[in-house]
Amino acid sequence: QVQLVESGGDYVQAGGTLRLSCAASGATYRIKRMGWFRQAPGKEREGVAAIYTSGGGKFYAGSVKGRFTISQDNAKNTVYLQMNSLKPEDTALYYCAATDGEIWFGSHLMSPERYNYWGQGTQVTVSS
Repeated sequence: QVQLVESGGDYVQAGGTLRLSCAASGATYRIKRMGWFRQAPGKEREGVAAIYTSGGGKFYAGSVKGRFTISQDNAKNTVYLQMNSLKPEDTALYYCAATDGEIWFGSHLMSPERYNYWGQGTQVTVSS
């Protein structure tokens, strides 16, 4: 089993920055991919960014490419999401996810069903 805890969500003005953290514990050695997702009220959960825990490959949704950066600190079992140039449409509950199952690549990692572990979420609110 893997446990995920997100932190770093906040209220910020448009154009601002935030860094989200996701601390993993438990059987972290089994994790193959980690991702960040978000869900706004009344909308479906959407993938934001993903990272290959071995090798460091990354994938981003088009809506955040060039603004958000996913990274990992293996020594701390932590994945980060650096969010720059935030927009009001980035407002959502942000979730961290991990999978120890089948290995997927690229855009497949933007699908929630590829992941079997989820955190509780951290709220990001961007004001205009």
